Amino acid sequence: MKLRLFVFVICVATLTSYSQTNSSVIVKVNQPVAQIPPTLWGVFFEDINFGADGGIYAELVKNRSFEFFKPMMGWTVQQKKFTEGAIQVLHRQGTNLSNPRFLRIALNKAVKGDIGITNEGFRGMGIKKDLRYDFSVLFQTAGNDIKLYLELLNAKNEIIGSSSMNLKAGTNDWQKQSVGFVANATDPKAKLNIWFEGNGTVDLDMISLFPEDTWKKRPGGMRADMIQLLADMKPGFIRFPGGCIVEGFDLSQRYQWKKTIGPVEDRQLGINRWNFEFAHRPAPDYFQTFGLGFFEYFQLAEDIGAEPLPILNCGMACQFNSSELVPVGELDPYVQDALDLIEFANGDVNTTWGKQRAALGHPAPFNLKMLGIGNENWGPQYLERLKVFTKAIKEKYPAIRLVNSSGTGPDGDRFDLLNSELRKMNADIIDEHYYRSPEWFLQNAARYDNYDRNGPKIFAGEYAAHADKTVSPENKNNWYAALSEAAFMTGLERNAGVVSMASYAPLFAHAEGWQWTPDLIWVDNLHAYGSPNYQVQKLYSLNKGTSVVPALRNNLPLSGQDSLYLSAVIDAGTKEVIIKVANVSAKAQNVNIEVAGAKKIGGSATVMVMKSDDLKAVNSFDNPDKISPQQTTLPLKGKNLQLPLAAYSFNVVKIKI
Repeated sequence: MKLRLFVFVICVATLTSYSQTNSSVIVKVNQPVAQIPPTLWGVFFEDINFGADGGIYAELVKNRSFEFFKPMMGWTVQQKKFTEGAIQVLHRQGTNLSNPRFLRIALNKAVKGDIGITNEGFRGMGIKKDLRYDFSVLFQTAGNDIKLYLELLNAKNEIIGSSSMNLKAGTNDWQKQSVGFVANATDPKAKLNIWFEGNGTVDLDMISLFPEDTWKKRPGGMRADMIQLLADMKPGFIRFPGGCIVEGFDLSQRYQWKKTIGPVEDRQLGINRWNFEFAHRPAPDYFQTFGLGFFEYFQLAEDIGAEPLPILNCGMACQFNSSELVPVGELDPYVQDALDLIEFANGDVNTTWGKQRAALGHPAPFNLKMLGIGNENWGPQYLERLKVFTKAIKEKYPAIRLVNSSGTGPDGDRFDLLNSELRKMNADIIDEHYYRSPEWFLQNAARYDNYDRNGPKIFAGEYAAHADKTVSPENKNNWYAALSEAAFMTGLERNAGVVSMASYAPLFAHAEGWQWTPDLIWVDNLHAYGSPNYQVQKLYSLNKGTSVVPALRNNLPLSGQDSLYLSAVIDAGTKEVIIKVANVSAKAQNVNIEVAGAKKIGGSATVMVMKSDDLKAVNSFDNPDKISPQQTTLPLKGKNLQLPLAAYSFNVVKIKI
């Protein structure tokens, strides 16, 4: 009797265990629970890690207008016979204060090789064989005509491209002259020589060199390979221009959008706060020329089909730095900047700022729908300033949805205060940030399961799994970080009824100029690649779907049980059910997926799999696709799919319905 009872108990226990670990995931495709916002998956651009100058802004000349703190930083003077005062930096007094400095060269019957200047570029200049490079300069001369000889030199000081131009004398007005020439070799560490020939003086400013292959071939435009990586994601929105540069170390260094539009020579250079933020990663040559300004950001959003989401200063400098504040009674200029920006983006061509947009070549409105007030600000001082902005904007533009900060992290007193007060204010969108360990992301995949569906929408505005710790140079874009984000994102997708937007941060990093890791896309002077994290983000964005549907095992969503994380959507356009599954276990698993509620389904499933047995594996310039989606096809049996899940894998399954 005891033996028979023992066997019975074992059998029941085994069957129960089998049921718990192998029961089907039932996807109810005929029971949508929430519409998926087109903005759910987007990108966040911040000018950090040489993301703009030296990054997507394709200018190759560093310090082109001599406005850095050290006016000749990036430049080297070449003199065959040294002459004191032959090259001087002059400062205009009282005029053109947005660009006051220029370079004066005094020539005494100089020939090529006697006197010149060399620009080192941003960690060198990335030059491509058979590509045209467009040189331009603002100049004025006195005396005779001056001839310029232009040379591109490779790392061995060999000439790999050259041209010349004649600057006509006899005018006291600044003129612009350009010439294009083709490189005959590729080099990632090239530099530009300018030799002078003639007699008299010549003044130079805005010395510039752009490749012809900019995004959409726009002169003075953006680096095409970097923008293509964004376009390939088909993001629903792009947030810009930051990030902490919106705030500035103090208010004098805050981002001011009105200074970033119009002719580039009239855009006042500013220091980038990442120039000096981290002692372990100093960047003394990191400034903002604003050649990439608000008009270009709006244009980029339009190019890649993304909603623009600009963020404006709310009268608060960075609270980690100076904590400088504008008194509440003196916020009018800041509020007016916000109102004027909406008019710039959306106003009729007969309005003041709509007319300026039209003059820049875009008479049609940009159709701005969202605006962020402050970046990662916190405390009662933020709330009282936010109320001033909200009242003014909503009175004039009630349809504009405002993004409000919930501070620097997802929990604690700082978050609790803001989250509570913003909900009392009926905020449109609350921006939550989390830079945490991979384990935090796994443990918080169900974070939004119980959020109020009738309250403010959530913007997961900045997030990334940090393999080491926050602000550590040891953080890597490894597979474990990416996999934990993939698992967490099943929870964002499952809760698309409350989470309306999400974006990884930061976006870009130059391999020789970064200040912060990890980062979504890595670049050098010639190449760009997406990290495993990028590949995960892209899979979600390209397989967004139109409605969330229930996907339950034992009547519960899979959010960590047996180390599995799962979400499901339907796409009304492609007539597919799309299921995303992360297996964060070291063991392979099999899951049966039952498609319920469909009259008819396809006979096979398309499966895209990302996996690696090495959780520390990363992509690289040498192997940019080491961890990337691999596609396969699996048969269905009726309405069931036996889905094998490799250890440490992320899987996207598409089934026709």
